[in-house]
Amino acid sequence: MMTNITKDTQTTTVIAPEIVCGGCASSIKKALGNVEGVSEVDVDVATKKVTVKHGEDVSRGKIVAALDDAGYTVA
Repeated sequence: MMTNITKDTQTTTVIAPEIVCGGCASSIKKALGNVEGVSEVDVDVATKKVTVKHGEDVSRGKIVAALDDAGYTVA
């Protein structure tokens, strides 16, 4: 059985106040999906929370930078 989740998978959650709609969620999923080492992205529009599952080589700073490049600041 293959899975993207390995023992070194970590979870980082950030708040992005600019999230207002499903389009925002799609943009964020696309931007973070392009970051090497990211295995899963969940965006909750109601709470403005972005939860990212990733390998240990992906830092919080890398996630924040990818969001910033996509036009979303992290609170």
